Amino acid sequence: MDFLFEDVAINSNEPDTVFFKSEYVDFIRINSTISDSVAFALAIYKPRKPSPILLLSHGWHMSLLAPKPETESLNPNFLVVQVDMRGRQYSTGQPDCNGFELYDFYDAYRYVISQYAEYITDPSQVYFMGGSGGGGNGYGLVGKFPDLFCSAMISSGISDYALWFEADSIGEFRDEMIPWIGVSPEESAQAYQSRSGITTVENVLTPLYVAHGETDMRVSVVQSRIYYQKARKLKKMIEYKEFAGVGARRHWSNMTKEQQIEKDAFRIKALETRMSPELPVSGELVVAGFLVTKHFSVFMNSIDEVGRIRYDLKRKKLIFLKGSGKVIWKI
Repeated sequence: MDFLFEDVAINSNEPDTVFFKSEYVDFIRINSTISDSVAFALAIYKPRKPSPILLLSHGWHMSLLAPKPETESLNPNFLVVQVDMRGRQYSTGQPDCNGFELYDFYDAYRYVISQYAEYITDPSQVYFMGGSGGGGNGYGLVGKFPDLFCSAMISSGISDYALWFEADSIGEFRDEMIPWIGVSPEESAQAYQSRSGITTVENVLTPLYVAHGETDMRVSVVQSRIYYQKARKLKKMIEYKEFAGVGARRHWSNMTKEQQIEKDAFRIKALETRMSPELPVSGELVVAGFLVTKHFSVFMNSIDEVGRIRYDLKRKKLIFLKGSGKVIWKI
């Protein structure tokens, strides 16, 4: 593993691979700054005028949908960045289920604020949207990057991978979780905790908009319910919509026209928040493998380790209350 941090150049000015660049969208591949030999693809949709940034994640089995040069923006009010996670169709490396693959979203963010500044109104205005496996990424991202996102829209997401593993009786996802994580939950409960958003709810500063179908068979609605309940108990900013009678083998099967209108309005609302979160001056945070804030980064000795820190920004002091690892204060 080769670590590069914020006081080092984040990416070469030139991408690793250029599939194409057009007036509307660039389809490229850039190098990871945290994993040597890993390069991941981005589809970057350019708005007509400077706009906030919207990061999109694809589903569990999927890769990003490769754009065509003539494809216009998916949302004209944002610089839209689709991330093809490591080990997928257009990227190198291996998937690791909410491990360092989540850092690729951060690399993508830093790359566009460096190389697409003319399309961005304010680099602190960054949003996330993802569903299914991408929703699981969302739960992980808001806990590992607590002061990055203005809001996150999470649909049909996985908040507890051990629980998802146990519920997957036909092996549709279990057979990938073991090689992607490296172990089963029985072999290492902590490895699954480190990758699960439910572990880091107390870190969350991002306003969350969560949606799930009541009868979803692939990702049980329990995944969103337990996250919502814990977030509410911790007084987090979260709105939850559960759609009655919706979901089967497809997440949104049986959705009525009225429910679709409600879901679309919910998505629009999620993108209207403009306040960038701020980390409290002092406090405690859970570190699930790693933690990145605007002030410091923490990397546990293993991506599978869950630790706890206490920090003080004024004194620039950080101590480990549980576990150990490497701390990098940002310049």
